[in-house]
Amino acid sequence: MDLSSLLKPRAVRVVTDISSKKRLLQSIADMAEDLIGLPSSQIFDALQERESLGPTGVGHGVALPHARLPALTQVQGAFLRLEKPIDFDSADRQPVDLVFALFAPADTGVDHLKALALVSRTLRDQALCAKLRANTDPATLYTILTAGAETQAA
Repeated sequence: MDLSSLLKPRAVRVVTDISSKKRLLQSIADMAEDLIGLPSSQIFDALQERESLGPTGVGHGVALPHARLPALTQVQGAFLRLEKPIDFDSADRQPVDLVFALFAPADTGVDHLKALALVSRTLRDQALCAKLRANTDPATLYTILTAGAETQAA
């Protein structure tokens, strides 16, 4: 499994108008509706339900919101780079500006965990995160993310 199998180029965006965690989750749900074909309200509810178990802000300005959705057949992702960092209730209390959302089938176990581990490992690389923060072109962000995953796998 690599990031290019989870993330498609059209699932990478730079967002300028997010002011809260709730609005971010709604933006992710709206984006995912186009990507995976489920209603944004269903996706938003699943993201909110997961966040109610504990925040998915992992620290250093990174969040990994995720949800299980019954209609999916494979794990899929979306990446957002926020121009203005927001509070995400992260353990380190740092605002979030890099967000990688994952959506998994309701009955998947190992694949979902493998995907979360891969994304977490990738976004722990501070040099890679610095490159992501220095760019605003979605195609460039996609290249940085997928090239970074290949480098880490080698």
